[in-house]
Amino acid sequence: MTRQWNLKNHTKEEDKRLQEMLDEGLRLNPVVGRMLVKRGITTFDGVKKYFRPNLNDLHDPFLLPDMHKAVSRLNKALGNNEKILIYGDYDVDGTSAVALVYRFLRPYSTILDYYIPDRYDEGYGVSYRSIDYAEKNGITLVIALDCGIKAIDKIAYANKKGIDFIICDHHTPDDVLPDALAVIDAKRTDSTYPYEHLSGCGVGFKFMQAFAQSNDIPFTKLECLLELTAISIASDIVPITGENRILAYYGLRQLNFNPSIGMKGIIKTSGLTDKDITISDIVYKIGPRINASGRMTNGREAVDLMLARDEKIAGEKAADIDLYNEERKEMDRKITDEANAIIDMVHDIEDQKGIVVYNQEWHKGVIGIVASRLTEKYYRPAVVLTKSADLITGSARSIQGFDIYNAIESCRDLLENFGGHTYAAGLSLREENLEAFTERFMKIASEEITPQQMIPQIDIDDVITLRDVNDALLKDLKRMNPFGPDNEKPVFCAYQVRDFGTSRLVGKDGTHLKLELKDNTTVAPTHAIAFGMGEHEQYVKTGNPVDICFTVEENDYNNIKSIQLMIKDIRPSK
Repeated sequence: MTRQWNLKNHTKEEDKRLQEMLDEGLRLNPVVGRMLVKRGITTFDGVKKYFRPNLNDLHDPFLLPDMHKAVSRLNKALGNNEKILIYGDYDVDGTSAVALVYRFLRPYSTILDYYIPDRYDEGYGVSYRSIDYAEKNGITLVIALDCGIKAIDKIAYANKKGIDFIICDHHTPDDVLPDALAVIDAKRTDSTYPYEHLSGCGVGFKFMQAFAQSNDIPFTKLECLLELTAISIASDIVPITGENRILAYYGLRQLNFNPSIGMKGIIKTSGLTDKDITISDIVYKIGPRINASGRMTNGREAVDLMLARDEKIAGEKAADIDLYNEERKEMDRKITDEANAIIDMVHDIEDQKGIVVYNQEWHKGVIGIVASRLTEKYYRPAVVLTKSADLITGSARSIQGFDIYNAIESCRDLLENFGGHTYAAGLSLREENLEAFTERFMKIASEEITPQQMIPQIDIDDVITLRDVNDALLKDLKRMNPFGPDNEKPVFCAYQVRDFGTSRLVGKDGTHLKLELKDNTTVAPTHAIAFGMGEHEQYVKTGNPVDICFTVEENDYNNIKSIQLMIKDIRPSK
């Protein structure tokens, strides 16, 4: 697939700012300094805060709307020994949020309970069944995490039964809020909170921070919970800027140096023991395993693991979840193949700017992953739908520049429920509305998506030579962690590079390219790996000059660390 390279040229003003920063005595690699300037970090204090996130820079949690009400109600419930139910969605963000709040409140109450809705029988968000469960078990306060912002009817139902709700959500609210006792969401239109991109678990953390402050509990008691905020931030793909950067930074530190017993179990099954765990490791190894519980059975098992206080039990639960993940991967492959077969039958797919596929037999737990795979393959927004009970339910994923949430919201009169973000959303609708929804969604995509948007983009931070790739650069790049949305791992390009004479195909099927490269600034070879790019082997091996774009990585093989380029694209030099 042809990709467009977008080079972020630096302006004279940015060059001036960089020189000013270097003149101030900042010992920055000029390559890294240029990237910081492009990311809006242009002062000594800004660089200091970027490289050294500080927990003291977290915002006052009482700036969040309704936080005073929520803390007051929680204090009352604990003082009166009321039964409290901690409720969360079945994905990583929801289950980690439930585990975080439960772990922190566990020493202060002996009658806590937690509830994860069944993905298939109850669906996303607050369910009527959970409210009935609360009533039956004498629960008078429910703390809803990572959901609830649109649960107007459900909260009204709970109010009739005398059950109070505190909603801790991070999704975009409608014009009318649920009539809950407290609705904590930085995206409320009346919110003045300085940072609106918290994860659902992050909102739960801020609630516990406020509760701790109100009861003179030292912040150090909260720090062990930061491993869960890091997991949610990485898995829910929220921006790693501002407050999220601080929470993710210290959460990764907790995962690496002092993980909980439950997290040790999943770190072991993920093959990350004694490794430097990064955001990428959470996204591709830890997160999918936690998610697999809610996809294949019930997310409660993931919470059980995160709350485990016995190593043997944690190991057993982690092994179960690992097995679910293997089952999930097999099902994911099967459904992706079936979805591709449906798309292959569309004779004018090249002219279509969106994808909607439906099969009532598909497993609801993996359709979000399938939607991501279709978006990646065809580079179009994709909606994947299946049947669940008496409704059609689906997941949607998008491409750069197309707001999938807004597109689905434009179809709200055809939907029973929907929610999500700019690039990922979920929805449900009645079968009789499927055709109308498909037509309207495809029309919106056709009108709003330009041909340019359907070409995969690679944003490149800087042009460098292979001589620039050295230990000093790698050291400064590592200081830029944690990487993620709005603080992406730097991507570079180098022009006119050639094979050193030792490049070769690798991998079971010979589909990957192990490269050793040189340019006119180097003598020794620079090592690189290009996954899935074996088709370039002959062109490169014949000594033709190529341009490459890449990230700079640290390769750890047999405990020997070295620099390796991770190739993102190769093209013949002009």
